[in-house]
Amino acid sequence: MSAPKASSRAPQIRVTASQSSSPLAGEEGARRAAVGRRGGKRDLLPLAKKMRREPTEAEARLWSVLRGKRLGGLKFKRQEQLGDYIVDFVCFGARLIVEADGSQHSESADDAVRDEWLQAQGFRVLRFWNNDILENPEGVARVILDAALPPLPNPSPARGEGL
Repeated sequence: MSAPKASSRAPQIRVTASQSSSPLAGEEGARRAAVGRRGGKRDLLPLAKKMRREPTEAEARLWSVLRGKRLGGLKFKRQEQLGDYIVDFVCFGARLIVEADGSQHSESADDAVRDEWLQAQGFRVLRFWNNDILENPEGVARVILDAALPPLPNPSPARGEGL
């Protein structure tokens, strides 16, 4: 019986959730491997990527307004998984979710449950009909910006009151 041959190549090491080199939770995908993206029980990333590649006309129009910090310097992401849901657009800094809805969402009980869960996670949810986005993108943008920006203090600090 002969001894095993020594390999000239360096061994490849794969880091898994149980072997994470980082002591910080979530780094190197350790947490994602256990619970999916952003806490979901299932990984919806392939579906989210497909939805990014094939947006509806209204989603594409709204993304042209939101992308690249074009709206008030706010950073939006599109088709992001939160829990077991995929949201159309999310601004984590403002804890704001924007949904572009077609007729299939009219009085949907599933959407009500979804919105309740998202609100319990600390997000505000804005829903716009596709035709509103297509016919009045400036008005939709204004509503989103107003919802994302913090309200002005009342009474005004300029008069020495308030803050």
